[in-house]
Amino acid sequence: MIERMKAVSIVSSASHKTELLNRLKELGVFHISEKKSADQALLDRFASLNSNFSALKEIEGSSFDSEVLDKECFEELDKSVTEARASIAKLTEERTKCALASDKIRSWGDFDPSSVSALKEEGVELHFFRMGKKELQSLSKDENVKFIRLATVDKMEAVAVIGEASSVQVGTEFELPEEGISDLDSRIKKIEDSISSNKKVLEEASKHLSSYRFYILGCSNEINYSSAGNTVEAEDGLIWISGYIPEESSKAFLEAASEQKWAYMIGEPANDDEKVPTKVKYNKVTTLMEPVFDILGTIPGYREYDISFWFLCFFALFFAMIIGDAGYGFCFLAVALGLHFKQKKATNLVLLVYVMSLTTIAWGAVTGTWFGLEGAMNIPLLKSLVIGPIANYPEYFGYTAVQQQNTIMKFCFMIGTIQLSLACVMNVWTKLGKKDLSFIADIGWLLSINALYYVVLLLVINAEVNLVPVALIILSGFLIVVLFGGMSPEKSFVQGLKAGLADAFTVFLNTISAFGNIMSYIRLFAVGLASLAIAQSFNNMALGFNGWLKVAGVLIFVIGHALNLVMGLLSVVVHGVRLNLLEFSGQLGMEWTGVAYEPFKEKTK
Repeated sequence: MIERMKAVSIVSSASHKTELLNRLKELGVFHISEKKSADQALLDRFASLNSNFSALKEIEGSSFDSEVLDKECFEELDKSVTEARASIAKLTEERTKCALASDKIRSWGDFDPSSVSALKEEGVELHFFRMGKKELQSLSKDENVKFIRLATVDKMEAVAVIGEASSVQVGTEFELPEEGISDLDSRIKKIEDSISSNKKVLEEASKHLSSYRFYILGCSNEINYSSAGNTVEAEDGLIWISGYIPEESSKAFLEAASEQKWAYMIGEPANDDEKVPTKVKYNKVTTLMEPVFDILGTIPGYREYDISFWFLCFFALFFAMIIGDAGYGFCFLAVALGLHFKQKKATNLVLLVYVMSLTTIAWGAVTGTWFGLEGAMNIPLLKSLVIGPIANYPEYFGYTAVQQQNTIMKFCFMIGTIQLSLACVMNVWTKLGKKDLSFIADIGWLLSINALYYVVLLLVINAEVNLVPVALIILSGFLIVVLFGGMSPEKSFVQGLKAGLADAFTVFLNTISAFGNIMSYIRLFAVGLASLAIAQSFNNMALGFNGWLKVAGVLIFVIGHALNLVMGLLSVVVHGVRLNLLEFSGQLGMEWTGVAYEPFKEKTK
């Protein structure tokens, strides 16, 4: 559930600013509203530490040593890392320039450019050109140009012209470098030695990653403190700061306020306050979804729903239908067992993988899908688990492929109708508690969605549907939404009626959208069918090898199913998450624009 928050403003004397901040940090429940930025020096320091830490982590053999260096030693270490990285970057750029210069002149052979400069001082000026054979013949006829023909360079004629370059009207002049190949190669060798030396500094520093984590955490806490300090407003010897605390922490706050002699104001957040943070309190079941929400970065608004439980229920079903294979389910189960054994405890992520794997095994078993192998239906035990009308090999159970596909599609639309209807019921229940008359509009939506379900069946699987009562229910639902959709506790009945009638066209479009939302659930069937087809294709390829080539067949089987599994996981993210975050949440009126509850406190990790 989403915990209730209290809006709090605190006033104290300017001389007690440090005590105020320290006590709030110690209390650890005060969420500061509209925090200002921390001091730039701290932000730069944090960025530098993180950058060095990331670079050291990439070094092979890096480790988190148990001992943390003292501040002086760490500062010296970090300085050497920063200097080594900067030196490597500069040397790498210099090496690249030298390599390009070397490649440019390598076809001309190894020579010393200073010799050409020495000849110029003696009065002999040389310029080098590349040209085609016809251009060389033209140059030969020019009595005013003296040149020496050199070896062929890059399939072009190379010549050294004696005298001014301006006298040559053909060919392309070769710009003489400052160094020859030998000098450049020597420089590159010295640069590589320097890079290697700096890399050794980084390798040695990579043994102290624990120290980096410790000081990065410390810097993060300093940033939070600095930000809080900069947020505190001051005038005429007084300071004040505003924020929010969870309702259950009110007692602890009041005791601290009395102890510190703060002047304060505490109460319910204003109805139009969009800055109230969201703190979701998970139970033992819904906490399984916490890793998913963390990855997605989705936070419900303070006045929105906590749909963790329903998200988990439907997500598990969507996951199973999209992956759709009991064999893949056992692969996930093996991963869960491996993580459980490695971490020596069942974390939320491990438990979530357990749930997803078991639901996938269950769905794969009832549809008769085991790595897409039709031969699995020849095993009596596996065949006995199958529900005939939804079997992926329906001919073994007396059904046609069309009958099976229609049954699965009907099931998908049924899931969509149930989930969207659930959203309407949740809205009705919530609005009844608030004495919001617009709950009648949600009943209208409930009627429309259930009637639209039959329209979908008629259009997609050609089911027999009596359209007259269906159309009447949809029309009734539409009128109910128009008449009561604009109602709210702040409006009179007439004002709400006017607002609803003004939105009549929008309601019409939303009704069409509701039809599309139900249709959207066909993706569960389509993606599951595609996954099965891919698995069968790889199976056919693998079974096509005989004799010693069966080894190649095994590789194709393993690699093919691994790729299919990965694509299935991507489909879960794209489709399984979408149905919860868009279709279901949209019917609930959720926008997922919440502000995460981040209390001002000392971080320990």
